[in-house]
Amino acid sequence: MIRINLAPVETRRRRGPGFTMPALPVGLGMLFAVLCVVAALGVVYAWWGLLAEKSRLVAEIDRNSKELDTLKATLGQGANIKAQLADVRKRVQVIEELVQGQGRSVALMDTFVDAVPGDLWITGFEDKGTTLKIIGTAYSTRAVSQFMSNLKQSGKFKDIDILISRQDLNKSPIIVTFEVTCRFEA
Repeated sequence: MIRINLAPVETRRRRGPGFTMPALPVGLGMLFAVLCVVAALGVVYAWWGLLAEKSRLVAEIDRNSKELDTLKATLGQGANIKAQLADVRKRVQVIEELVQGQGRSVALMDTFVDAVPGDLWITGFEDKGTTLKIIGTAYSTRAVSQFMSNLKQSGKFKDIDILISRQDLNKSPIIVTFEVTCRFEA
């Protein structure tokens, strides 16, 4: 069964004591309102401070990123400079070796020219480090013999050996082709 009370509100009976809030004095309410406003202002101030800190940190991150990119580029150039320095050192070493070898070549040719007799032609000359291979032609075996003795007398050529000596009797004048090996000591 459902009961509905259709009586006016003033005549209704109250069941039990009702809850009523005691009235606060006017000064205490004002104090509470001021405290709420101060708390809200404190939250806004803290929020604003955090936003300022965020923007400062973002700007610092951007600045540090740009500085890092600049340093990476500089570091890359430094590595490139190291590679270039190694290349330059290698080139200087090659040039020094060529200059040292140039003195040997000049001394070799100067001594060699003095040892070649007038009726002998050099057709091939190979310098294989310390060993020299000389190929040539002459009008006689006597010129080849004189050439070998001139090399020996110069004092700069050692271990002088004749590998091939051929005389072509079919040609007029008779031509001797030869191959000589020796070692040059500057």
